[in-house]
Amino acid sequence: MEGTREHSNLTVGMGSVMERTALASLQPRARITGVVYLAYFLFAIGTLFTPATPKDIVAHELLFRLEFAVGLISLGLYVALTALFYNLFRPVNRNLALVAAFLGLMGCAVQALGSVFQLAPLVVLGGSHYKSVFNAEQLQSLAQMLLDLNAQAGAVGIVFFAVFDIVIGYLIFKSTFLPRILGALMVIAGLGWLTFLSPPFANYVLIPIEVLGFLAELALMLWLLVRGVNVQRWQEQAGVTRAQLLVR
Repeated sequence: MEGTREHSNLTVGMGSVMERTALASLQPRARITGVVYLAYFLFAIGTLFTPATPKDIVAHELLFRLEFAVGLISLGLYVALTALFYNLFRPVNRNLALVAAFLGLMGCAVQALGSVFQLAPLVVLGGSHYKSVFNAEQLQSLAQMLLDLNAQAGAVGIVFFAVFDIVIGYLIFKSTFLPRILGALMVIAGLGWLTFLSPPFANYVLIPIEVLGFLAELALMLWLLVRGVNVQRWQEQAGVTRAQLLVR
C-alpha cells in the first residue's frame, strides 16, 4: 500500500511538473504565433508588386520570379500560422479549432494550386516552340487567360480564408484569454472577405474590405506579439475542456 501511494504521489508530481512546463511555454508560444503572423504580413505585402500583365511579366521576369517565390513563402507561413492557431484555440472549442485549421489549410491549398497558373504565362511567353504555333497576339491572350485563372483561384482561396477568419473571430470572442474586440474585428473582416463569392462586387468594394481586413489581422498580430495571452484564463479553459473530455 505504501509503495502504491508513493507511486501515485510520483505520478501526480510528474504531471504537475509537466503542466507547469506547458504553462511556462504558453506565453512564448503565443508570441511565436505573433512573430510568424508578422513574417506572413511582411511577405504578403511583398506580393503586392507582382507584374500584372503579360507584357509586364516579360519586361520584369526577374521581379516576377522573385514575387512568385515570396508568395510561396507567405503561403508556407500561413500554414504554420494555421497550426499555431489550432494549438492556441483548442481549449476554447477543439472541434471548431479543427474546422478553422481545415479551412485555413484549404485556402492555402487552393492558392498554391492557383500559383501554377501564375507561373504558367512565363512558360508560354518564353517558350520558342509556342511561338512557332501561335502568333504574338494569341500568346498574349493565352497568358492573360492563365493570369485570370490564377485570379479566380485566388478568389476561391479568399472565401476559405474568410470563413477561417469568422471561426477564429468566434473562438477569440468565446475565449477569456484574448480581448473580445479582436474577435469582433476578425468576424467583421471575414464577412467582408466573403464578398469574394462575387468577385466583380468584391472588386467594386475592394479598398474598404482590404483596409478592414488589414486592420483586424494587424490588431490580432500585434496583441499576440506584444501582450500574448492571459495564461491563467487559458489554463482555466484548458482545464474545463479536459474535464468535459473525461465526462464523455
